[in-house]
Amino acid sequence: TLFKPLALAIFTYTLTLAAFGETPVKTQEGDASYYADSLDGNKTASEEPYDKNAMTAAHRELPLGTTVRVTYMKTGKSVTLTINDRGPHAQDRIIDVSGAAARKLGMVEDGHGLVVLEIIAE
Repeated sequence: TLFKPLALAIFTYTLTLAAFGETPVKTQEGDASYYADSLDGNKTASEEPYDKNAMTAAHRELPLGTTVRVTYMKTGKSVTLTINDRGPHAQDRIIDVSGAAARKLGMVEDGHGLVVLEIIAE
């Protein structure tokens, strides 16, 4: 079942946060996707060009410049990202991550998946 790996990933992540003394301000759980490489160079909401190799993401509501940690529940891998754009445009997603972030999370083959998003600093 999916429950055991999911519970283990959340438990492990909580222990990791405690070990490093970081406490997220707020968390969200939902589906994430990533930017297509073809968007590389397009202007983002922050006025900077999208860089497929940067550790950035799009969120509908968080202030631009917010630092978030995204954990892909399937792999248990996490990345720290800066919100620099608005989106995702798919209504069932909570965040779009850069291509580099998707590779580090191990979600490229899947295209999208369940994540926990933790707001570290607004």
